[in-house]
This record gives sequence, C-alpha cells and structure tokens, in this order.
Amino acid sequence: MNLVVNARDAMPDGGAITISTEAQSLTEPLERARAKVPAGDYVLVHVKDEGVGIPPEKQTQIFEPFFTTKKVGEGTGLGLSTAYGIVKQSGGFIFVDSASGVGTTFTLYFPIVELDEEELEAASTTATAPHTDLPQPMPTPEDGESKGTVLLVEDEAPVRAFASRALRLRGFTVLEADSAEAALSTLEDETVHVDIFVTDVVMPGQDGPSWVREALRERPATKVVFVSGYAKETFSDRQQAIPNSVFLPKPFSLNELTNIVQDALH
Repeated sequence: MNLVVNARDAMPDGGAITISTEAQSLTEPLERARAKVPAGDYVLVHVKDEGVGIPPEKQTQIFEPFFTTKKVGEGTGLGLSTAYGIVKQSGGFIFVDSASGVGTTFTLYFPIVELDEEELEAASTTATAPHTDLPQPMPTPEDGESKGTVLLVEDEAPVRAFASRALRLRGFTVLEADSAEAALSTLEDETVHVDIFVTDVVMPGQDGPSWVREALRERPATKVVFVSGYAKETFSDRQQAIPNSVFLPKPFSLNELTNIVQDALH
C-alpha cells in the first residue's frame, strides 16, 4: 500500500499503476545497490508507475527514515522506509529503477518457500481465517518477556507506525495514542502499566509537556522521551521542569529511537 500511494503521488497528471508478479531462479548471487541476493528461487513483485521519476542522486536515500522528495507538509518520509522494513523482515530485498519524466519501478524479491501437504493445509487455513484484528501485532521476544511497556503518543500516523514497529521489533510492548487526550484516557485505567512515555512535543490539542505533566501526578516514576522536529531549545525550559525526561530530535533512526528508550529505562 505504501508503494501504491507513492506511485499515485508521483503522477499528479494521472497515469497507470501496474502491479505484476513473476517467479525467478537465480543461479548465482545478484549484487545490486550494495545488497547481495543469494542464489535461489524467488517471487518478484513489481510496482510500476508513469510518474515524474526519482533523480539519480536521491535514489540511494529514499529508504532512509524521514527522507522525502515531496514538498514540506506533503509527506513524512516514512512510506518507503516502512516498506523497506517489511520486506527485510520477510527475508526479502527491494530495489528501485527510475528515470525522470518516465516513471519508477520498485522490484521486491521474496524467497520461495516449499511446503509439504501438511504445512500447505495449515497455511491455507490461516490465510482464509477472518482477519478481524489486522494489523497483526509485531513479534515478541523469543523468551516471551517484554523489555518494558511504552505509551507512544504521536498524531502523525506514519510516524507512529514507524516508531511502534521499531520498538516492538526490539521487544517492547507498545500502547499507541494519536493525541494527548487519547493518552490520558488510556491512563485512566489503573490496571494499565506503563514504564515510559514517548511523545511528540507539538500536537493538536494538548502538547507533549502539558499532558505528561498531568500524567505524572498519578504516575511519578514513569520515564519520558520527548520527540520533536523543532530545536530542543524551543521547549527546554518546560522539559527541564519534568523529571526523568530526555529529548530525541526528528529525524531519528530505528536504532536511535530504541536506544534512547532502552537507556532511559535503565
């Protein structure tokens, strides 16, 4: 869906989006764009548009978090980063071919998995079961123990999804809220345990420091990570008045987010 949305946005004057698949066997490893695809059997998915294209100098950056070719306010720069993360988590590879004024094609390689009859029947049963709770929760740590519970408060859905995914992959339990008001509503349930708040600073309604200050009256031991695209100095006085709080500037990487949460908790 992220790839299709990007394709749509790349065609302001209209055009066709083509999604196609094929099977391909690599008899030897494929080296491309600093990646090495092992020899083997793959299913390829192509997502092609007839849009404006991506300049060559930007093609090496498009999968980086928060990098966007769109105008200010038109994109978060997380669509392709999210797609990249999903593909890599699935054991696959993603590449881009693009020419200015001609269009862009994203090609995804997924390894073919051979199943015996019993496995195939189990997979078919899973695939046809009603998915009433999509999206599915991210995997938990192998030992089944969470590293801590994070209340993530972010009004921009792509940023929230990106951050939530990163934290869950590192073994954290994540509760999500799209506003300060929703976060405070979640905390009204005294049975909900939260170890750390990760919150945007500037949001519609209450801002980050305001709702955190209110929440800490009942949960004074909770740690806090403030996230903002604005300079830290713009709210440093308010942050300093909040104990156990640290600041993470946007844009941030997966590792920067998970590391600062880990450090704040320990």
